[in-house]
Amino acid sequence: MKSWRAGRRPAVTLALAVPAAALLLTGCGDAGGLESAGPTPTAVGPRELWPSLTPASAAVDDYGAGETDVVKGVTVPGGDLRRVDPVSVIRAQRAADPDSYKDIEKGLADCGDPGKRGPGCPVLAPYFADLTGDGEDEMVVAVKAPKQQLVVRVFTYGDGTLTQIMNDEDAVISVELAGDTVVVRAVADLSGYEYRTSWQYDAHQKAMLPTRDEIVRTGPPQTPSASPTGPPTAAPTPSTSPSASASPGAS
Repeated sequence: MKSWRAGRRPAVTLALAVPAAALLLTGCGDAGGLESAGPTPTAVGPRELWPSLTPASAAVDDYGAGETDVVKGVTVPGGDLRRVDPVSVIRAQRAADPDSYKDIEKGLADCGDPGKRGPGCPVLAPYFADLTGDGEDEMVVAVKAPKQQLVVRVFTYGDGTLTQIMNDEDAVISVELAGDTVVVRAVADLSGYEYRTSWQYDAHQKAMLPTRDEIVRTGPPQTPSASPTGPPTAAPTPSTSPSASASPGAS
């Protein structure tokens, strides 16, 4: 394949270059022939503004990116996260930091264990995919919070340790799973736009990082953001990765 490309590409280039040169010399050509597009614009590179400005050395706000959290008190049978109830993971995190879970405390009581899970349980069914590239599935969990907020978290297991490697909370429209990327679509404060954040695993930080954060036009200026009519729900799409689950796992 390499030798074929090396032999074909120069021949195509020469075939186009010869007629173009002839047209430039004669100044005319048959109808429908190649015509000169004129001089090529000079490429303009980026220009640094305020070059004497002292660079900042620290971030003003804590975005939470790159932070991890070891979850204690949860057993992972056989190292398989598919056999772990996400409710037990959230409850273990609540036990470690009760103050952060006051808003969903009442809902967690409706999650069963023991007993049947009720409709008020804020923990949604999990999804699974290999997001770290180690051949093992991670668990993607969503927790409904007040004011139509949705908390999206990713957990990984290795060396006997369950670790949260992603934590994002927003007014979520949907959550999509594309290969090794988690895409969170959220309501924007501009009419006709939405926020889209793509999270990918970073091997150096050993955490999911927001590798792309953008605001996207979705309709005319007066078009309301595509927010759900009820509480936001996570709706990952099937991944092309064979290890990704196309439907929520049992819990």
